[in-house]
Amino acid sequence: MTTTVPALGTQTAEGSALQAVLLDMDGTLVDTEGFWWDVEVEVFAGLGHALDDSWRHVVVGGPMTRSAGFLIEATGADITLAELTVLLNDGFEDRIGRTLPLMPGAARLLAELAAHGIPTALVSASHRRIIDRILTSLGPQHFSLSVAGDEVERTKPHPDPYLLAAAGLGADPARCAVIEDTATGVAAAEAAGCHVVAVPSVAPIAPAVRRTIVTSLEEVDLSFLRGLVAL
Repeated sequence: MTTTVPALGTQTAEGSALQAVLLDMDGTLVDTEGFWWDVEVEVFAGLGHALDDSWRHVVVGGPMTRSAGFLIEATGADITLAELTVLLNDGFEDRIGRTLPLMPGAARLLAELAAHGIPTALVSASHRRIIDRILTSLGPQHFSLSVAGDEVERTKPHPDPYLLAAAGLGADPARCAVIEDTATGVAAAEAAGCHVVAVPSVAPIAPAVRRTIVTSLEEVDLSFLRGLVAL
């Protein structure tokens, strides 16, 4: 099991400005952004409320406290944030227990980074219980550490999770490449000073300085990431 404990003595990639690769989880490595929405719809239906599909873009990619809090306020559901968080995590864990599709190119990219000894961290707004379940499918050996949304005081879109991951790997954030799928995650990575590769999953993301947009992880390899940080 990976944790937020720093990986002491981690070596950076020789001859490259790239020191580490930090990856989001839902919608980036695993095709689960739709799972969260489906669970939210199911849970609120059980509470007697229908969710407006336009809210999907509001809740995607952020911390559960934000998305769950928004849905409680929007629907007027008679449930506490703590109670809803348990129901959502239970429902999501049940779904990933049945199937967990990887995003195209994810397995190949993780294997390549591992083969070249690139320090890598999984950085997610999901809770630790969810991350640890998904890590069993992704392969915990592919990550030097992981950062969960319930382990930091401020999660995405704040830079804290990415700053913590970079520090844990002994890397300069400015020499880290981050791969994200949502505007919330991109904002966090850019606030931390990282180079960002955005692979939009639910909503489009515009190009910007130190931000590169691709349509799939199949377009991303180690050479591509090294080229970004060398810019």
